[in-house]
Amino acid sequence: MSKIALFFPGQGAQHVGMGRKLAAQYPKARELYERAADIMGFDLAKLCFEGPAEELDSTVISQPALFVTSLAALEKLRADSPEIVLACEMAAGLSLGEYTALVFSGAMSFEDGLRVVKRRGEAMQAAADATPSGMVSILLMERPQVEQICKEASAHGPIQIANFLCPGNLVVSGENAACERAAELAVAAGGRAIPLAVAGAFHTEIMRPADEALAEVLAEVEIRTPEIPVVSNVDAQTHTDPEEIRQLLIRQVLNPVRWEDSINLMLGEGCDDFYEVGPGKVLKGLLKRISRKTNCTTINDSFDETGGV
Repeated sequence: MSKIALFFPGQGAQHVGMGRKLAAQYPKARELYERAADIMGFDLAKLCFEGPAEELDSTVISQPALFVTSLAALEKLRADSPEIVLACEMAAGLSLGEYTALVFSGAMSFEDGLRVVKRRGEAMQAAADATPSGMVSILLMERPQVEQICKEASAHGPIQIANFLCPGNLVVSGENAACERAAELAVAAGGRAIPLAVAGAFHTEIMRPADEALAEVLAEVEIRTPEIPVVSNVDAQTHTDPEEIRQLLIRQVLNPVRWEDSINLMLGEGCDDFYEVGPGKVLKGLLKRISRKTNCTTINDSFDETGGV
């Protein structure tokens, strides 16, 4: 008997046009965008469906846009394959996607989740504006090599590994000069370096005081015990205590994302049938690098989901 898990994408998966087909075909997906407009104070659906890309890609817009669109994709899964949703035994989300997973699990309401995500995006953008910084994906290199690159590049400013995604794919995060130097060092050592289109050095101390702003809004929302286990990005463990979950969400802004460890935990718990719910197929690709034969199906608005190995 397969053990089903759902995971949800993070910032960077957004694209103009996302959610348009979902809203057109699934009334409950369309309703989420309508509810979001009331909370956001503008037509979020229009930005998702029509762009412009530069506005959709901004941190303050992309985070709530991905949150809502991923939950809209979940409504597609509920409508087409309710038995999968009912049978799901674990959930996770990459960075921002952890909020989507918590809403799916019943730990947080849609409205509260969106309010928190909105404030999170604003606070992270403000922190990024205060310190010119960024993120670089380092490919074809393992953790000890990337740690050494960060050590050498730190002569140009703070930098550290921010995302442990999968073998041979780590993301460093830091001040711009340090990121540029890290990219040079990675290429010189035979790796690849891809600067990411993000506003700043997410998941590092550079994001202070975004954690304080996030703590304020999280203090105002109810967090309940999840109905299914949700894996935390911070420690790659599941938690049932609402206050622990609240504190981990605050810490997540400043701490590295332990995605590879999170997936390994789910695999160790017997999960062998994954569904990536939301825009893109990034998480499916990462899963294949961690466990090549594990099944993964994408659920998004392209209507071309594929499973198998």
